[in-house]
Amino acid sequence: MAALTRIPIIEDLTSGPVPAGSNILVEYDPASQWYNASVTIAAGWLKSAENRSVHYEAGAQPPDQVRSQLKRLGLDASQLENTFADAEYERLQIFDAYTVSLGQKSKEKHHWDSLKVADISLIMSREDMRRTPNSEHLMIIDDDSLFARFNDERAWVELELTRFFPIAGIRKMIYIAGVMKGVLSDWAYKRLEGACEIVVDFRLDETSDPPRDLMRIRNARNVGVDRRWHGLKVGENFEVTLEKEQASHAK
Repeated sequence: MAALTRIPIIEDLTSGPVPAGSNILVEYDPASQWYNASVTIAAGWLKSAENRSVHYEAGAQPPDQVRSQLKRLGLDASQLENTFADAEYERLQIFDAYTVSLGQKSKEKHHWDSLKVADISLIMSREDMRRTPNSEHLMIIDDDSLFARFNDERAWVELELTRFFPIAGIRKMIYIAGVMKGVLSDWAYKRLEGACEIVVDFRLDETSDPPRDLMRIRNARNVGVDRRWHGLKVGENFEVTLEKEQASHAK
């Protein structure tokens, strides 16, 4: 029997566990707390069970920045990167998409040499789509919209719909893709939203004084949710949690 899913922050607003095989789209304002939240989610997943693994694709920040944040949250990234949860998955795999976006060659073990749709599609069809299903695996891409900078938007969306999103169902894992608001066409956002089981928003509310960090689950197909906006609290170690007075499960 598969373990109950436990996705920090997101499942604080659901009526039950998010089913394995789900795609979660996160649309975020650049000034929101999404990047800190994404690492908080990864850390919480890894702490919940020793057989759990995380693939964290860093496109918005260097891999070492992710490692530093995990250390603040009480995890030894280097140790996790050299420990296997099973025969195929390291407990932590930090995948470098950031360095190549700067026109440089990555020194990381896991990295993209190209952000072009044709190159990525070939690699994924040959490797990622064939891996063993694992409901204890979580994949997070902190800025999936990075790929749209280097490709025709329609070609990139097609890559998402035919390669990235189907992986969750095929491998029975949870896939969380962050896309920055305001950088894609309305058509692209709608196509991505239509392909995902859950859509989440992160934003900074500047109408209040002081400004408030907020999140909501806008829509979900496979689990009950609280769709209201909720305040976020950021700890001294940059851990992101729901504000206590609002951290209640959906009824």
